[in-house]
Amino acid sequence: METLTTNNITVSVETEYLAAHSNPREGKFIFGYHITIENRSPHTVQLLRRHWVIMDSDGVLREVEGEGVVGLQPVLAPGEVHGYSSFCNLDTALGKMSGTYLMVRLDDNSQFEASIPEFRMVAPFLLN
Repeated sequence: METLTTNNITVSVETEYLAAHSNPREGKFIFGYHITIENRSPHTVQLLRRHWVIMDSDGVLREVEGEGVVGLQPVLAPGEVHGYSSFCNLDTALGKMSGTYLMVRLDDNSQFEASIPEFRMVAPFLLN
């Protein structure tokens, strides 16, 4: 698990290779990830947007931006946690992701970023 705290928001990531959805012969590698976001600040905050940087081991870089996470813009009171699961498709058996969430403090509407720690996606057969 990778964990990073910025601006009193702690983001943790766990990954897994989804062999049943992957097809290595066709260069299709699917990785699931579970994100946990914890509000350690004294303010109620809302996640507005996400920005991902995704890199395959062949050096191909993709960026993905959009509103919320998996269709939600969760609100977290102080001490609350929000978790969600998603997936990433890669063209190689090894890659990495990192990014940021755009957040807003609901008491004063000030916006800030919370960093998503860099995490690696590795197909288990590479480890043998």
